[in-house]
Amino acid sequence: MGTVIDAANKEANGSVPTNKNVTVVFVLGGPGSGKGTQCANIVQHFGFTHLSAGDLLRAEKKSGSENGTMIHNMIKEGKIVPSEVTIKLLQRAMQESGNDKFLIDGFPRNEENRAAFESVTGIEPEFVLFFDCSEEEMENRLLSRNQGREDDNIETIRKRFKVYMESSLPVIEYYYSKGKVRKIDAAKPIEEVFEAVKAVFTPIN
Repeated sequence: MGTVIDAANKEANGSVPTNKNVTVVFVLGGPGSGKGTQCANIVQHFGFTHLSAGDLLRAEKKSGSENGTMIHNMIKEGKIVPSEVTIKLLQRAMQESGNDKFLIDGFPRNEENRAAFESVTGIEPEFVLFFDCSEEEMENRLLSRNQGREDDNIETIRKRFKVYMESSLPVIEYYYSKGKVRKIDAAKPIEEVFEAVKAVFTPIN
């Protein structure tokens, strides 16, 4: 199946960039792990382009394109958007950015996403930046941060956490087996977390 998608992609794009020189880092961490803050730091210090799968899907949904309507309907029905759709949006954003170093945030969400990304793009991530944080710590952060956000009650947070753990763990385990996971203790203060992040990024810059 991969080859069919590859062929379709090459035809659709006409100009698939050579993936050999592209550095991709997947950023994984539960809700409240602070990965958004750290991604902003990495962009500033190391010149990466930060791509959030969720933001790209939301932007496409708003655009009113054919894809956008399909994404809107799937999200409304509580379905997961097909990997190929998310990957196409990521590929397009990568091409448009003109950069060759990318942080991909909140993706792959599950094992199927992961396999599809590698087969469609031909890119293996340089490594996976995993912000490890206890459920208790994330709960405390989300509750204190989002006073007034009605969806951040304790039940919702626990549900989000459970979904995140169940879907992301196989991805993290897969990359662990390849020696590609860089685990960061995300429970520490922001400055200390960034020191650990810097140590991980400096060798590849």
